[in-house]
Amino acid sequence: MDRGLYIAAAGMLAELTRQDQIANDLANASTPGYRGDRSAQQSFGELMLSNRATGQVVGPLAEGVQIVGHTTDMTPAALKKTGEPLDIALDGEGFLTVQTPTGKRYTRDGQLVLDSQGRLATATGLLVLDDRGRPLKAGSPTGLVIAPDGTVTSSGKTVGRLGVVSLTNPVKQGDTLFAGTAGRRPGGTQVVQGSLEGSGINPITAMVDMLTSLRTFEAGQKAIQTIDETLQKGISVGGA
Repeated sequence: MDRGLYIAAAGMLAELTRQDQIANDLANASTPGYRGDRSAQQSFGELMLSNRATGQVVGPLAEGVQIVGHTTDMTPAALKKTGEPLDIALDGEGFLTVQTPTGKRYTRDGQLVLDSQGRLATATGLLVLDDRGRPLKAGSPTGLVIAPDGTVTSSGKTVGRLGVVSLTNPVKQGDTLFAGTAGRRPGGTQVVQGSLEGSGINPITAMVDMLTSLRTFEAGQKAIQTIDETLQKGISVGGA
């Protein structure tokens, strides 16, 4: 079987994986605190070709590429003012601490709600924890004030302080959650009430990346078609 078929097919598979990643980024272009991914490609290796008759080196032949992993762009996005008392953004480094069924996780998505018990939670229902690792009960959005240092006051009474932490080796889990090693509260980070951090995705850039990937995929298709036609001609000539 012609090696070129395998090389082209490997490239097409890599681009399909990349298109899935880009599509997910585009779907979260308006998700607060979202961080975009990047797909890293790597060659399977190269073969050194030489002329059997003369022994002269012809040159290397690549064996195709594969996706070897994804990296997350942790660059903070711009803050957008919403005026909603339960919307918060972190101006600076750091993450909010939330409780999940599998343990503590961390997020930059500050689009919060109050659950049936008056506790702060994410839009997906995960409880927001205070700086002591406990659920933070705010009671009512009326009269709710969140200070720049994360102190939460409800109707003039302090009810707790948001658990904002630094995060070492963050690993993305889902769209806006991260795992990692939590550390001290980052210095200089402020909580901004009535604002949200935007998504880290630029839709225009993502669309350009998608079109580039589609063109690369189509090039692989054309290469396979050309090789197939060449093989068919060889078979026809050989059988004549």
